[in-house]
Amino acid sequence: MAVLPMTTWSTGLLDCCEDANTCCYGFWCCPCLACSLSGHMGENSCLPLCDVLSPAILSNLGVPMCVPPAGLAVRVGMRHKFAIQGSYCRDIATACCCAWCSWCQMRREWRYRTKTVVTVNMQPGPVMMGPGPVMMAPAQYGR
Repeated sequence: MAVLPMTTWSTGLLDCCEDANTCCYGFWCCPCLACSLSGHMGENSCLPLCDVLSPAILSNLGVPMCVPPAGLAVRVGMRHKFAIQGSYCRDIATACCCAWCSWCQMRREWRYRTKTVVTVNMQPGPVMMGPGPVMMAPAQYGR
């Protein structure tokens, strides 16, 4: 198995201007963005709902939770999949402090890394000509 060279994130955490559609989508429906990205990464699409539901359930049991587990897991998975430099500590800090920005950055990264490249190979070949010019018979006036 070939080892990929380490790279950096294609956009910064707060680079919403790079792809305004993703940030608007994330602002209006971040759970939708997170669930679709989780599905693209090969995980259960409902995984990010743990980040929404877990704090409410655990706080009722008296267990504090400040690290969103799904956001952290998907972020680490994406770093490993695309050989992006970073550390678990930085991923935890990002997931805790800027959860929605983190999901938007991951969405931009996914789109950047998985965009389809189209190659067109133009080769010289014979030139096809259509039928030759059509000659019309002269009109006959008055017989």
